[in-house]
Amino acid sequence: MSNYSKNSLSLVGSIALGTGVMIGAGIFALLGQVAELSKSWFPYMFIVGAIISGFSAYSYVKVSSVYPSSGGIAMILQKAYGKTAITGGAALLMAFSMIMNESLVARTFGTYVMRLFPETDAHILIPFLGVCLIITAYVINLMGNKVIEGSSNVMSFAKIIGILVFALAAIWGVDQFELSIVTPAERITGFDLSDTLAAAALSILAFKGFTTITNSGDEITKPERNVGRSIVYSILICLVVYLIVAFAVNANLSIEEIVHARDYSLAEAARPSLGNSGVYFTIGIAIIATISGIIASLFAVSRMTTMLTEMKLIPHSHFGMTGGVHKHMLLYISLIAIVLTVLFDLSRIATIGAVFYLVMDIIIHVGVLKHLRKDVHAQPVVLIIAILLDITILVGLLYSKLSTDPIIVYVSLGGIVLTFSFEWFYLKRKLNAKE
Repeated sequence: MSNYSKNSLSLVGSIALGTGVMIGAGIFALLGQVAELSKSWFPYMFIVGAIISGFSAYSYVKVSSVYPSSGGIAMILQKAYGKTAITGGAALLMAFSMIMNESLVARTFGTYVMRLFPETDAHILIPFLGVCLIITAYVINLMGNKVIEGSSNVMSFAKIIGILVFALAAIWGVDQFELSIVTPAERITGFDLSDTLAAAALSILAFKGFTTITNSGDEITKPERNVGRSIVYSILICLVVYLIVAFAVNANLSIEEIVHARDYSLAEAARPSLGNSGVYFTIGIAIIATISGIIASLFAVSRMTTMLTEMKLIPHSHFGMTGGVHKHMLLYISLIAIVLTVLFDLSRIATIGAVFYLVMDIIIHVGVLKHLRKDVHAQPVVLIIAILLDITILVGLLYSKLSTDPIIVYVSLGGIVLTFSFEWFYLKRKLNAKE
């Protein structure tokens, strides 16, 4: 495949890419939304998200270890369903979900930067800053794998250390911190099943960056061994970071305060214990985290869509541009992410991304269960549990959003129908043209 370099990503580099996407969106973009839905239970939603993601990762690890390939999700779908509308449609849902993640992180970047200027009207500046970040990440991705890996390694290390410093300092600043501070009995009230399931769905977005590793496939050294290791290590690292941060935030702010500062809750959580210096430090870490998240996500989705193009599952036009398909895909993806960053707020971007991802994930597991489990030595019971968990979380998310934001449910479901319809018509037209 053109524009790929086998064995160009080390184990550490692939872990950095995975954590780069996960931590960029997981803590800074989603923590406030998860708290708004699950109230005092929100720290534990990340445990739920990690468990569900662990079951989801099972299919990807099993297939990718036997059939490593850049654009790995498209490869898994093709192995399971062939070159069909199901393969193309599900792969596009994943691509769109990842582009949604880029928009989510871009707006989070703008939101945190504007906390440096709290008196300034941020309505226009937040999406503007997000657009600037996407353009910067696009330019970095044009420079190649070594630059991406180098920048991801440095920024992933810096943000993880920075986030842990923030969390531990915030916890240290609380007088007589105990576990009861973050889960006192009198605060655990108002449990709502659909909202809790919706919170779990959003928490999954905090971990789905492991698919970035799958999409890198044979660009990872010793992929038959290191793809699985990279995914497991990335999920575990992120879970530890998320839990420490969630406890720190919950120890310093009430649920009402977290919800009020939903899109920048980590910065506000630093204020009670660490003062303005802590706020500025947290904003700096958020900026680093979101930058690395965008770079890693563009890296992964551009390779997957390039593979879809070369598999003849989606159309492609050069529009008079020079260069290969990969460079064109980088541009198209960046442009779509820019449009979404301008049009949608954080909550709606997260909802659409979660719905698209969960539907795609169910299709992956069903395909592995029906067509590939013997080839990759997968256990049916694990696949069935993964499917049931995804369906439960998806239904809970849709039910919750129907009562609070029905438009976004219709947009999400309409997007799914349009995606598969497009694939069906495109492939049918290609077949007719051959005849």
